[in-house]
Amino acid sequence: MKRIATIFCLAFLLANTASASMSMGQNQEEEKYFINVGNLHMTISENGGKILSLKYDETEVISQLRWPESFGSTFWTSPQREWNWPPVSEFDKQPYTVEQNDDAIVMTSHPSSRLGLQVSKKFTTDEQRKAIVITYSIKNVTDTIRSVAPWEITRVPNSGLIFFDASKESITPANLLPFQFAHDAAWYQADATNENRKINADGKGWLAYANNGLLLVKQFTDLDASQPAPGEAEVQVYVNRGTTYIELESQGAYTALNPGQQLSWTVRWYLLPCNTESQPSQSILDIVKKVIH
Repeated sequence: MKRIATIFCLAFLLANTASASMSMGQNQEEEKYFINVGNLHMTISENGGKILSLKYDETEVISQLRWPESFGSTFWTSPQREWNWPPVSEFDKQPYTVEQNDDAIVMTSHPSSRLGLQVSKKFTTDEQRKAIVITYSIKNVTDTIRSVAPWEITRVPNSGLIFFDASKESITPANLLPFQFAHDAAWYQADATNENRKINADGKGWLAYANNGLLLVKQFTDLDASQPAPGEAEVQVYVNRGTTYIELESQGAYTALNPGQQLSWTVRWYLLPCNTESQPSQSILDIVKKVIH
């Protein structure tokens, strides 16, 4: 069975390098934007520049729950201790200005007077590799040095398998989530408790989620253990209480920005059908390695 699943997914990757198409459009009434590349369909709201949906054909991978402050895929500045909760309104929910052409959609937030920062998101596609590429930028709009890190947060259903390359020692708090360690990766099979749980991990530049016949792979810059913002990490997994949603989180390097300076950080999103077993295996890890290399 493992061999059949591996052949299926790798055959998909090879077959889909031959042709690709991309289209973007706007629904004025709903203030939503659409990106299509191959069989991938992404919907982005002007409000917060938030990703509301990512589908392979008609199959959805992002949680469709509408919890206040906690839905879709969003972007925050790190460390969280600088703003605590709720998320900064200018970045997470207020309307972004939008520039659109045939190759990209660029969304820019209003500056946050509280943090002295401004966020922009550039959405493009890699047609050959069937990927959606998101480049996040954070600009220092103050007259003093500001240190900050980029932070992407994607909510998915509380089911399926989450995995990434990390050692047992690098995941904290230890034993908070029931990870398995096999095939040189850390694996978490979604479970449910009556408490909210979150772990930090020193990953290796990717984070994957397998559920409902789909495999979502996110690829980003691998950080040294010293590079994340204080109290944060390259890879984070937050599990909301009950069987509600899980957050797949990744962060870039903590960077000191001079007045007027900005940082940029890119995350590549891959989504493909993959009828693999729902347990840790070398075959599904091989598929991820094929995708990111």
